[in-house]
Amino acid sequence: MANDTTDRRKARVRRTLRARAYGKPRLSVFRSSKQIYAQIIDDEKGATLAAASSIEKTQREGLKTGADVDAAKAIGKLVAERALAAGVTEVVFDRGAYMYHGRVKALADGAREGGLKF
Repeated sequence: MANDTTDRRKARVRRTLRARAYGKPRLSVFRSSKQIYAQIIDDEKGATLAAASSIEKTQREGLKTGADVDAAKAIGKLVAERALAAGVTEVVFDRGAYMYHGRVKALADGAREGGLKF
């Protein structure tokens, strides 16, 4: 039951994004109980342009845990840096089925600080 509602919510968010994207890549977020992941995806090509996660070795050494707001903000800045290096400046934010709150919001704020526009 919970999986059906989660899938429906995710599909609703993606449908709205697709209508408003105008060809921009999307910044997709996945959070687990211990880590957070972000990737910038070009849906037209079906390719990942940039990615970052708290499970990377450099991030594990610098962060206390991958499951807090500080880690999410650091991952947001890192994915923004990698996106700018790949030539991406504007994205649409895909929160998936997660509420725009806590770690998801911190990742978005970090990406904005890093130079991405959405």
